[in-house]
Amino acid sequence: MKKNHRNYKIGEKNIDNLINKLAKLSAFPDTEDLLREIFTTVAKLGKESNDRGDLKLVNNALKELRYSFKVFSPYRNFKKVVIFGSARTKRSSAEYKMVEEFARKISAKKYMIVTGGGSGIMEAGNKGASRGKDFALNIHLPYEQEPNPYIDEKEKLISFKYFFTRKLIFIKETDATVLFPGGFGTLDEGFEILTLIQTGKSKPRPIILMEPEGSTYWRTWQNFVDKELARNGFINRNDFSLFRIVNSIAEGIKYIEDFYKIYHSIRYTSGLTILRLNKTPSEETIKFLNKKFKDILTGGKILLSPPTEEETRKGECVLLPRLAMNFNYRDYGRLCELIQDLNRLA
Repeated sequence: MKKNHRNYKIGEKNIDNLINKLAKLSAFPDTEDLLREIFTTVAKLGKESNDRGDLKLVNNALKELRYSFKVFSPYRNFKKVVIFGSARTKRSSAEYKMVEEFARKISAKKYMIVTGGGSGIMEAGNKGASRGKDFALNIHLPYEQEPNPYIDEKEKLISFKYFFTRKLIFIKETDATVLFPGGFGTLDEGFEILTLIQTGKSKPRPIILMEPEGSTYWRTWQNFVDKELARNGFINRNDFSLFRIVNSIAEGIKYIEDFYKIYHSIRYTSGLTILRLNKTPSEETIKFLNKKFKDILTGGKILLSPPTEEETRKGECVLLPRLAMNFNYRDYGRLCELIQDLNRLA
């Protein structure tokens, strides 16, 4: 791998030397190789393209990502919930009131709130959040997306030109997703996070589809997914374990808290899937997991494990207990079921 880093060059000595010098001056020691690649990529773009549209896209996207990382970096140790839903939801609606109350109650449990920064459901989320405990990721649109008035700290308001960079930050910087009824944008965001977890491109997380009692929005959506996607084999039945539909705030909060009760985080390394835990499970629990989830292993058993060499070298949660397994990197719905059973049994 290091050899590939060294070989990624422009091929012109004067430019490569300038890139090496700039990387040494700009980077932390642990990130110098990556910054050198970034500078090399930028130089390659400059030499290969005179299309201003292409370069503007790269420039704007990189600036948006850089600034977002800067804003979120001090808060990486705080768990965050992203709330999605319609910008057109009325303040008098049951959905608006439910979001406001949900945000207030989950904030009281030390979770931070992230919204899209607009009106409707997003406004209710910022309104209900504890003061200074929320973020707003706004998008530039020609209509209906002015920042709402309930964003307490303006430095936590980030404006985006592109949906794709905004959606990346929504997922990268949060630990749970809660979706309320909404339009194309809400469904796009919902299907995106489901796809990312279903394919292993994002780490397991609680995904909650929340609506007030009497609403049929998510049940109707689930019927479509069942009838048209599952029955036609476009998704697996165990993909239904990727999300949960709830009609009460208490149930939604409990689902989020329970998800991280024992499970802490996941790491894929050296062909192994490592589940980091907040508590060591009993032998009976491990035996149960091996029996129930044998189908998602490519071999061997689920076993207690020390930190891997890579985790130890990088100082990644080295004091936490772990389970290691040869996961098949395919049945992520079943992996979420395993996490839920682990939390329940332990």
